[in-house]
Amino acid sequence: MSIEEKIAKLLIEKNLTLSTVESCTGGLLSSRLTDISGSSSFITLNLITYSNQAKENLLGVKINSEGVVSESCAYQMAKGLFNLTNSDICVSTTGIAGPTGGSKEKPVGLMYSTIFSKEKYKNYKIQVPENLGRLEIKKLFTDQVLNNILDFITN
Repeated sequence: MSIEEKIAKLLIEKNLTLSTVESCTGGLLSSRLTDISGSSSFITLNLITYSNQAKENLLGVKINSEGVVSESCAYQMAKGLFNLTNSDICVSTTGIAGPTGGSKEKPVGLMYSTIFSKEKYKNYKIQVPENLGRLEIKKLFTDQVLNNILDFITN
């Protein structure tokens, strides 16, 4: 059973809803979750807020000196999505998939993610090798986020 199928099974068993808001993963997380038959029973809303303006206007993100590739932005994205959807679980991704755009402080392959619910939230910092291609980086990002979602639901 794939990780997506495990997540779907748990969400359905626990009667939970899930929403995603993605930046650097560009919809790949949403795609992987909605590839599961029956996902309409647990997916509320999936957004891609690639621009800063979308993050601000749709989610109420206040971009601070840390920028959009930060724990603060990931948290605000997930909380803003929760306020918008009232889903049981909201997941955000923001980072640098490359191959350009990185810096010494924020290299290609750096991503922040937050999983937010009414009861709790958890922030994640994920770093994958920067020498990989963009699609490989996005795949590794979503692999890790899916593992984090499974852990968040089960613990």
